[in-house]
Amino acid sequence: MCITYTSGMQLPPGLDRLWSSEEPSKGRRGGLNLEKVVTAAVALADAEGLEAVSMARVAKALGFTTMSLYRHVRSKEELLVLMLDRVMVMPPAKPYADWRAGLGDWAWDLLRMVRAHPWVHYVRIAPPPATPSSVELMERGLAPLGDTPLSEAHKADLILMVNGFVFWQARLETELAPGTGDPETDPLVAYITVMHTLVDDRWPAVKRAVAGGVFDDEGDTRDRDFAFGLERILDGIATLIRG
Repeated sequence: MCITYTSGMQLPPGLDRLWSSEEPSKGRRGGLNLEKVVTAAVALADAEGLEAVSMARVAKALGFTTMSLYRHVRSKEELLVLMLDRVMVMPPAKPYADWRAGLGDWAWDLLRMVRAHPWVHYVRIAPPPATPSSVELMERGLAPLGDTPLSEAHKADLILMVNGFVFWQARLETELAPGTGDPETDPLVAYITVMHTLVDDRWPAVKRAVAGGVFDDEGDTRDRDFAFGLERILDGIATLIRG
């Protein structure tokens, strides 16, 4: 079933299922159904990355033929939309004293969600899928700003900025994760080695950063780095609100 906008336009595949009021078919007991397909696809992406997700791999993981999957999901693109809606689920907001605490909690919850499913970085977002989970995510971000004097346009711009910071932080953590520790095989260690050994007076500002320990290996600083950046963003929002 494809539900339609009031203008008569049909929702894209995947969204029509998610916004439908009809109960999804559960299939025969022990057989295949949409719930099992999405669950297996998410598990595969979590374990091996988005590139591992194909209709054939998901079918194999479930013990069915590839053709049998097409009775429940129409394409890989639709499957990705359903996977995103499955994982982009925010926990209920905790009580908060003011907009800053509420928006900060939203950012931390979003970061934990993306850390748990790093493959979401690589799902194409043009246009962004308006799934029920993504709308709920937006609601949680906008709600703390509800009593501020900001315009609705500024509120939306600000949560988009915070969202972008969260996703960039999580992507850096994914792609710069510690590896073997060997400069010949670990890109991060190789990068740190280059910064310490090859940066000279041609780049005085970078050299001062190196001397200041910016590129030293200090262990896991992810939460500290994120907290610092998030607090500076919230400081800026506070200035905007006061203005």
